[in-house]
Amino acid sequence: MRIFISGGCKNGKSHYAQRLAKIQQTGALYYIATMQPADGEDDERIARHRRERSGWGFTTVEQPAGIDAVLQKCDCGGSFLLDSLTALLANEMFLPGMRVNEQAAEKITGELLRVLNGIENIVVVSDYIYSDAAIFDPLTKKYRKSLAHIDRTAAGVCDAVLEIAYGRAIIHKGGGAFDALYKKMP
Repeated sequence: MRIFISGGCKNGKSHYAQRLAKIQQTGALYYIATMQPADGEDDERIARHRRERSGWGFTTVEQPAGIDAVLQKCDCGGSFLLDSLTALLANEMFLPGMRVNEQAAEKITGELLRVLNGIENIVVVSDYIYSDAAIFDPLTKKYRKSLAHIDRTAAGVCDAVLEIAYGRAIIHKGGGAFDALYKKMP
């Protein structure tokens, strides 16, 4: 099953996604890590995620850009957790030397569609950062709009769409298909 998970920052999405990826495991179990650490807070977040999935059987594949490369690196018959589209967009959009790739959303969308169409069991995580009423600079607006575009594309292709709020899942799509999998959750 292809599952898309979104929700607020630091609310348990990754841990919930790990549980889903594990219970739908069909072979190898892959954690596709997209974050490129920029500071100590990022380093700690990565370390926490590694501790949380320790002993679960995940093979970590670092893929901060060019997400469709996982199709050649991994056994596509396995189960995947892609965490996260938010970091992937930041990596692809904000380039070294203060350069900005204005076409990052289109690039990621195309690559993500190849991944989602090439892998049967995948959980994709993103952050819901585009719904408040704050006023942002043009570049931040572009990033938020780009993430919304990528997320809508992923949600459209996935079998189930979940929002995690306070560690609980709200099912927005695929409730019937998701029910059988959900019943296996520890």
